[in-house]
Amino acid sequence: MEKYNNIMIAVDGSREAEWAFNKAVELATQNDAKLSIINIIDTRSFAALEQYDRNVADKSREFSENLLDGYEKIAKEAGIGEVSKIIDFGSPKAILPRKAVEKTGADLVVCGSTGLNAVERFIIGSVSEAVVRNSEVDVLVVRTEKIPQSFEPVVAQPEKLEPEVE
Repeated sequence: MEKYNNIMIAVDGSREAEWAFNKAVELATQNDAKLSIINIIDTRSFAALEQYDRNVADKSREFSENLLDGYEKIAKEAGIGEVSKIIDFGSPKAILPRKAVEKTGADLVVCGSTGLNAVERFIIGSVSEAVVRNSEVDVLVVRTEKIPQSFEPVVAQPEKLEPEVE
């Protein structure tokens, strides 16, 4: 069986992405691989949103940084020696399969079968589908159709990442 040296996991804050993240951590641990955690901030809707809130980009970046910091902490606690975090802007479907794989040197991409944007997935297809179709490296799509009701996300929410003041 092939050994993976650099696993890239795409996360978006959804429960499905967290489920896939846990699988990526397991695989990285088993393969003694580097783990690259990536979040793509989808900027295609920024122009419309910024008419109502001028801080959309800043809030999106802050959310992504907090999300990736939480995931990095979990990965390191699991014993993964090398963890990188990447935030990029644009279309996840365009960036993940090629640019992100090249940037990280990934030999395996892990992603959840669904994510946050159900409307887009219904209309033009999922991000995971685009990654499978366009990636030149192996892709693991983690199915999460039957997430147990007892499942609790382990990534800290942004407000929980602040150091406690004593």
